[in-house]
Amino acid sequence: MRIAIIGIGGVGGYFGGKLAREYAGSENHEIIFIARGENLKAIQQNGLQLLTREGNYVAWPNIATDNPSIAGLFDLVFFCVKSYSLESSAGLLKSNIRKNTIVIPLLNGVDSAERLRNVLPEANILAGSVYIITHLEKPGVVHQEDGACKLTFGTDDQESAKQYSYLLDILLKAKIDAKLTDKISEVLWTKYLLMCPLASLTSATGKTYGAILEDHELRKKARGMMREVYDVAKARHIFLPENTVDKTMEMVARFGRDSKTSMQLDREKGHQTEIDTLTAFLCRTSQELGIPTPLHDEIYRQLIS
Repeated sequence: MRIAIIGIGGVGGYFGGKLAREYAGSENHEIIFIARGENLKAIQQNGLQLLTREGNYVAWPNIATDNPSIAGLFDLVFFCVKSYSLESSAGLLKSNIRKNTIVIPLLNGVDSAERLRNVLPEANILAGSVYIITHLEKPGVVHQEDGACKLTFGTDDQESAKQYSYLLDILLKAKIDAKLTDKISEVLWTKYLLMCPLASLTSATGKTYGAILEDHELRKKARGMMREVYDVAKARHIFLPENTVDKTMEMVARFGRDSKTSMQLDREKGHQTEIDTLTAFLCRTSQELGIPTPLHDEIYRQLIS
């Protein structure tokens, strides 16, 4: 199986690195990294260096390139790019995709699979989600700091999900904490309930996870914003467990005090952020559904001012 990882940053580097390490020299699987710039050069010259809580190692893909057209057909593709680059990245892969190619986005947000279907209509597109705190420390070096390091993928149908069990086996053999689900929309919205409020709030205030929790008013606001996401999900017929907000707040409390969201880091560096996929999507969807989200609306105004 030819497996491509599109975007070798924190997420793509961690999971792609595990695949490349496990299947190095394999006759059955070939791992392809699609990267660019200095990061690509470093990987081509020195391999991908992984600094993780499990230990440090170097992973070598079979192919590392910024030109997908020379990489041939793909059987399985993981998209790990920033959300604002999704359509443009997918457009470059049209010659690599065939009818049976499986595509799994591992992006923040809840609409990546739908967006990919518009660009790659022939592909078999599933949905996926990851929980991990990791970043590209420098070209060719990925540093995993925290998080559950868990990858979940699948569909919303029990029968259709079963047919992808062989993909789960491939991931598990690479020592990836993976799960195949038939309730992927619930998984996506559960993560969105975490990411949208926290990314928005940390970006607007400049405060870390720990600082948010230690401030009574900000902690209260974070909880209120999670409740707004819960209400929007319900209006879209995504029924999350009633205790989802409580469990999410408990999860945040286990994160490193000084950890920052990726949107916050991008904002601090003056880079483009995923505000459209996170904050703006929630505000826009809530208006369409007639669900009030005053806390998100307020934060969104701060972020774009």
